[in-house]
Amino acid sequence: MTFDNSKTIISLRIKLFAVTVIALGWLTLAYVGKVIKFPFLGMDDVFWTLILVAAWFIVAFLPMFLSYQYISYSDEGGKIVFRYFSAGMIGGRKNSVEISKQSFSGYEVEKKFFGLILSIILFQRFKEGVAKYPPVYISALTRIERDKIFRSLNMLSGKV
Repeated sequence: MTFDNSKTIISLRIKLFAVTVIALGWLTLAYVGKVIKFPFLGMDDVFWTLILVAAWFIVAFLPMFLSYQYISYSDEGGKIVFRYFSAGMIGGRKNSVEISKQSFSGYEVEKKFFGLILSIILFQRFKEGVAKYPPVYISALTRIERDKIFRSLNMLSGKV
């Protein structure tokens, strides 16, 4: 099975672009062009500007706060492969975890912030012991995508 969450990440980028265009359009029309007359819908310009700026901050920084990552998962062939990077405004470095199916030892799901931030920690057996990989944040995955990963990892670790 192979999949990625590129549609979710692209959707986040489109939302950020749209809110940025709306906020810049508002600032241009309200303050530079003075096209909009105030009070607008019974509220003054400061109130509307604060609402738009707050919406922009939420759309821009919520993915970073919730540790959204682009994730590509594959269990085809002899390896389990996770490729991932941060999906916020400031992209992080690209990471990859490749584990041989024979040495895969299991995984652990970690929940933070009332279950809004989810991560998978993978384990691999070596002669010296068990290695623990850094967490792969799966908060940006849909429930169906998370279930696919869990089913696949459960089959590979013998937890079925």
